[in-house]
Amino acid sequence: MQRIPILLIPLLFLLVRLQAQKAAPLSIGETHTFRSEILRENRTVNIYLPKEYDPAADKHYPVIYLLDGAMDEDFVHIAGLTQFLTMIDTLPPSILVGIANVDRKRDFTFPSAIRELTQKYPTTGGAANFIAFLSQELQPFVKKHYKVNDTSTLIGQSLGGLLATAILLKQPDMFLNYVIISPSLWWDEGALMTMAPFLISQRNIRAHVFIAVGDEGAEMQDAASNLATVLQDARQKELYTNFLYMPKETHRTILHNSVYKALQVLHVKRKP
Repeated sequence: MQRIPILLIPLLFLLVRLQAQKAAPLSIGETHTFRSEILRENRTVNIYLPKEYDPAADKHYPVIYLLDGAMDEDFVHIAGLTQFLTMIDTLPPSILVGIANVDRKRDFTFPSAIRELTQKYPTTGGAANFIAFLSQELQPFVKKHYKVNDTSTLIGQSLGGLLATAILLKQPDMFLNYVIISPSLWWDEGALMTMAPFLISQRNIRAHVFIAVGDEGAEMQDAASNLATVLQDARQKELYTNFLYMPKETHRTILHNSVYKALQVLHVKRKP
């Protein structure tokens, strides 16, 4: 009979125990891929649900739409913020919808006649279709499959901030809250900002807007500040604007900390 050294017995017990245990998958949400007839392609969205979410219950939740929302983009860390701010009772339990990109330069920009832009970014100019996708396909999809209320937020950075600004100015009723971070308002030689005062004057905007920019160069900093000023100067009763300059942040680092601030300001205890 072959003897097992006494020092190996604990190791054998550990190996048996480890083999008996099966690792459980770690999940922070759900993923859906569906066909967009407007964009003529499949689109993927990632969904974070509050811990208390029960599809059979009557409770409905605020919904946050995140541009650049793929798993390898900004979905995971913004889902973490959503969970944390809910845990400390700063943010109401909320549903996060991360919109994964296919071609962000196409989807987040409007057509431009500037040759340098069209040569550098040949697929640009599809924002109108993407906005139609958001309003006519994605928002109805979310409302059909999840219990959401009328408190909706859009988060966009850089070109995503450009798109969020365009929606705010042209179709503001699509969302109640707008988080606009380091918007690329330089696009098309600042055409959107040139039109902004006129666009605002054409409608009563009911929205809460949070704009942030970091140490990102005079062009981007001035444009973000000017956007805040134009919105504030409109003096519309239901248009509220917060502007935050974050000098310690860069274009690469600003999103997480600015969204942390924004969700505190825009969502805390506010009814739809």
